[in-house]
Amino acid sequence: MNSGAKLWQRAKNSIPGGNMLLSKRAEMFLPERWPAYYSKAKGCHVWDLDGNKYTDMSIMGIGTNTLGYGHPAVDEAVQHAVTAGNMSTFNCPEEVYLAEKLIEIHPWADMVRLARSGGEANAIAVRIARAATGKDKVAICGYHGWHDWYLAANLGSEENLAGHLLPGLEPKGVPKHLSGSVLPFNYNKFEELEDLIANHDIGAIKMEVTRNEGPNNNFLGKIRKLATQKGIVLIFDECTSGFRQTFGGIHKHYGVEPDIAVFGKAMGNGYAITSVIGRREIMESAQSTFISSTFWTERIGPTAALKALEIMDELKSWEVITSVGRGITDQWKSLAQKHDLPLVTNGIPAISSFNFKSNQALEYKTLITQEMLDKGYLATNLVFSCIEHTPEIIEGYFDALDPIFGLIKKCEEGLDVKQLLKGPVCHSGFKRLN
Repeated sequence: MNSGAKLWQRAKNSIPGGNMLLSKRAEMFLPERWPAYYSKAKGCHVWDLDGNKYTDMSIMGIGTNTLGYGHPAVDEAVQHAVTAGNMSTFNCPEEVYLAEKLIEIHPWADMVRLARSGGEANAIAVRIARAATGKDKVAICGYHGWHDWYLAANLGSEENLAGHLLPGLEPKGVPKHLSGSVLPFNYNKFEELEDLIANHDIGAIKMEVTRNEGPNNNFLGKIRKLATQKGIVLIFDECTSGFRQTFGGIHKHYGVEPDIAVFGKAMGNGYAITSVIGRREIMESAQSTFISSTFWTERIGPTAALKALEIMDELKSWEVITSVGRGITDQWKSLAQKHDLPLVTNGIPAISSFNFKSNQALEYKTLITQEMLDKGYLATNLVFSCIEHTPEIIEGYFDALDPIFGLIKKCEEGLDVKQLLKGPVCHSGFKRLN
């Protein structure tokens, strides 16, 4: 057992769930063998606690580092901020500069509130929308974090959120009187949203612009029109999609403007910063309710975001990672065709993923992670692209992946995949850890 795997076992004794983020649990990758902890990260490489170097062809910090790990210009700006002082009785001027920059990028917006995590930014957006409309009920589509307001959707049925990224989310600890306050609808099912609005007093529509599929039949445009007609606040959650296909929200790509948009992840290239932007008449409602936090006033987050946005604009990074992601998706398809494997791909280009059409898909995902780890790659069936994913890196990745696809083909023909696995199968959603 490597040092990281040993530390992970220790962690589960002192930290409920082992760590602070479900997506980084060892069980989500390679139970019992995943290195779990890093000593250093740079570019698209990660070093574990034993000094082993891996090329990250997986989640890249859960999509936070489109400019690669440890971008020198971003880090230098942050180091200057630390030297000057990260916290003070006064406010940092960078929060004003960042607010103005986000409004410049999104001319439909007039005002901005900053936070440091995606879940809290989404909670801020919902609070503002409820304050603006005076209505409690929210129609949702997609994944929006861990707060009570969102998990309340599962109070009626624990399967309500199963189709919104994470199955198995039990609403334990969520006040039962919130039941019926959050109502899910499925992406590209406009009639489901129409039905919700016809039968409930909806104050806000909260949705991801896109995740695994794009809009069909003017889905987003029809939602925008309906929200306007009914006086409903339309909130786009762009924590994941922002700054990956356009300079700003992916809603710009589709030509549909919300009333509020939420950004996170890529905006600070690994530093904690999120934002809620919106129209003045709605955002002003933040002053009629209490939304406030000490560490939303620290300096590092806004400083990192300002420099990251500057570099993105200079390099047109969204174009680079979109091209990288498209290339990866095309090569997955070619590899599947070569080995005669049934495979489907999903996601926007810069967040590419694939799945095998097989009842052993989770075993195959585990096998890929196991075998690629031995070859020096962090790999599953998902890649968050970054500008450090050069053609040479990608070529090496596919050279390593090719024979593993061949092994999977043998499993489809009768070889027992479980005999090839050196530990348990990875988890696919939320599960309580022993």
